[in-house]
Amino acid sequence: MAIETDILAQIKKYDTIIIHRHQRPDPDAYGSQVGLAEIIRASFPKKKVYQVGEMVSRFDWLVSQDEIEDSVYNDALVIVTDTANRPRVDDERYTKGKYLIKIDHHPNDDVYGDICWVNTQASSCSEIIYDFYAACQAELTLPASAARVLYAGIVGDTGRFMYDATTPHTLRVAAALVETGIDATKLNRKLDSISEPLARLSAYVLENMVVTKHKAAYVILTREIMAKYNLSDGGTAPVVPLLGKLEEVVCWTVLVEQENHSYRLRIRSKGPVINELAKEYHGGGHPLASGAMLKDASAIETYVEKLDQIAASAAETE
Repeated sequence: MAIETDILAQIKKYDTIIIHRHQRPDPDAYGSQVGLAEIIRASFPKKKVYQVGEMVSRFDWLVSQDEIEDSVYNDALVIVTDTANRPRVDDERYTKGKYLIKIDHHPNDDVYGDICWVNTQASSCSEIIYDFYAACQAELTLPASAARVLYAGIVGDTGRFMYDATTPHTLRVAAALVETGIDATKLNRKLDSISEPLARLSAYVLENMVVTKHKAAYVILTREIMAKYNLSDGGTAPVVPLLGKLEEVVCWTVLVEQENHSYRLRIRSKGPVINELAKEYHGGGHPLASGAMLKDASAIETYVEKLDQIAASAAETE
């Protein structure tokens, strides 16, 4: 029996379904979570379906989140989308349901759930949710409300179809979603737009980034800088691709200081594998897109040296 059929069987079995995703959500986290919720609602109108977790204000035009009592988890099916490891699940109550399903596209370093469906070849978790619908479309409905957020999730995780994870299948899925009648142009423009504070932070990033000897790049965003531009850690995500726009840069990191003076690392690459470096610093992720943490500023110099060596090794193999 295909795993999609196994998941559908569990969805049919439960009257209450609660869908979680990762902390600090991006379009794919919201897209896969809410896209799946909308498919289930359209297909099984009598079921109670909830999407839970923090609401990031810059995505309030795209989705909404539900607030539910602990008692709702009694005899509920819980599905976690786009979340590689358990500590990253937003809302720790995800363990309180009767049955747990993990659906993800990150390397499966933390296997959890009664069913664990991970496809690392998918561009995004939103693509996997569409594949779930397509495999079971005789019994499922894809409303435009689901297509809209799934498309946003795919666009977000592929960098508007620019990243290596974009495949012919990804483009076919995007086309199928657009064929439902969603306004893809409007979505693309909205996802690409930034606020004035973010525009000014972008200028700061380009002005202050450092390019190393072997063409790695990094920029440090301190608490003072974040306060100057009135932005939180979560609001810095749109500046991450900027360093990669330099033609010669092969890998890069945006370091964001946290309240406890640790640093969150957003690590990206055009080719060299960087997720093993992320694992050295209590993180992980995709080979070309990962995250990690540094305990404090004293660890930055050593980290940058290691990032530079990855860029150097890539140059040697060319």
